[in-house]
Amino acid sequence: MQKEMFLVTSGDLRLAANQICWPAQRALEEKLTGVFADYGIALRRAFPVNQTQGHGFISSQRMGMDVFANIPADAPLVFATAAWQYTHHVLPGMRFHRGPILTVANWSGQWPGLVGLLNLNGSLVKAGVEFSSIWSESFEDSFFLEGLKEWIEIGTIRHDVSHVRSLNLASLPSQARHLGQQLGETLRTKKAILGVFDEGCMGMYNAIIDDEILNPLGVFKERLSQSALVARMRTVTDQEAEHIRKWLDNRGLRFRTGTDESKQLTDSQILSQCKMYIAATRIASDFSCDAIGIQYQQGLKDMVPASDLVEGLLNNPDRPPVYSEEGIELYPGNALPHFNEVDEGAAVDALVTNRCWKALGLDPSTTLHDVRWGEMLDINGESHFVWVLQISGAAPASHFRGGYAGSTSERQPAMYFPLGGGSLKGVGRAGEIVWSRVFVEGGALHADIGRGTVVELPEAETERRWRETTYEWPMVNAILHGISRDAFMARHRANHISIAYAEDPDTALAVKASMMATLGIKVHLCGQLNGL
Repeated sequence: MQKEMFLVTSGDLRLAANQICWPAQRALEEKLTGVFADYGIALRRAFPVNQTQGHGFISSQRMGMDVFANIPADAPLVFATAAWQYTHHVLPGMRFHRGPILTVANWSGQWPGLVGLLNLNGSLVKAGVEFSSIWSESFEDSFFLEGLKEWIEIGTIRHDVSHVRSLNLASLPSQARHLGQQLGETLRTKKAILGVFDEGCMGMYNAIIDDEILNPLGVFKERLSQSALVARMRTVTDQEAEHIRKWLDNRGLRFRTGTDESKQLTDSQILSQCKMYIAATRIASDFSCDAIGIQYQQGLKDMVPASDLVEGLLNNPDRPPVYSEEGIELYPGNALPHFNEVDEGAAVDALVTNRCWKALGLDPSTTLHDVRWGEMLDINGESHFVWVLQISGAAPASHFRGGYAGSTSERQPAMYFPLGGGSLKGVGRAGEIVWSRVFVEGGALHADIGRGTVVELPEAETERRWRETTYEWPMVNAILHGISRDAFMARHRANHISIAYAEDPDTALAVKASMMATLGIKVHLCGQLNGL
């Protein structure tokens, strides 16, 4: 008798996104069904395709609960994705599933399937759910087939994650260690406030840090409302917003504008974004916030244009000045770190980076990116895996080749952003970076940290990579030192990765690791690091 296993998948809340991404998901499922059949297993879809809506994704938390109610609790379960997905659609069911779980994604940059996979994986880790994970471009390669065979036979896949080791604080250079300890002790004593404009963006359970875990760091949340942000935008005058636009025009930022609101970036959309930039900064100042995060999806997408341009500006100390209603400049000469999609792991990271980099006299501009995709490339005669790191427009212009003058603002994709708004788009400048990720595991805060190099590729290759992913968004082409593609995917606990440039990355990494450890975060060094 043929063995049976169950397949589920999660999608977006936005119908247009589900419909557009469905062909890629259908192709993935067809391929997987054939591979499982080769092993004598019937991979059965746990719910039917919705022909009326034109897709086969679980599209709400309630729907996910109902689907899982009809899956035998001990049955082997396969979650497969070729698109961005909302983890909370399936987490209630997976949290209580007793059978072995396998998460799978196609290795493609077309839709953010790998991003969706990593978000689910990070959320399962936070929830304490055991699972295995694997990925493939063709589903015919030995890595995938051997891993799948192992999971079918023993219910788990054993990946090589030997690139990860726990931090030995005493091994850090003494000067860097002492500076990090001082910064950590100062934060714990004086404390800091994260302004959170509506928690829980797009079902990202892994991006929420409970107060009981966060507060011992000296970090507290000011829970703010996106409706208050819209209300405050209404108090910003057109003249104030036009000053922001003029500053950006004078710095050489090119806005790709048109007149069709549904398909093109328009001057009115940009004006609204400039008002949001002012309003967000004023609210942050009102509550003495040290960093802020705007959810945007889903709460604001039907109210105002995208927040991404705002976020990219805030993450850069070189930004248009913002004044209070009384004419006082707010956060003068400083970045106001913004954690995209209210990712609180990225918030802690940005707060620490800002303080460490400023203490070292470095540019504190930082951002998170999606771990979008990547390929092997020849770089100066050597073969390297070069990742595409990409976020929806919130990266600071100081990270881009040419700064503001080398950047553009383009209309956000309509399937995600019905009211448009511009991104802050550029290609990452060549240089050394420190990458990191703060995450929750076992009821405690952890951080993975390592080094990387951003490489500049030929224009034709850069263009090809943009066309393979999302053309309107910024892109960083990065090599992560001493970590293979599969080792990184097996270990990484989130869809996001935080980066910051550093002229002396070894010292910057050491100070940051020391500060995190002083705060009580369990720090893990990843990959090849000089002297550590």
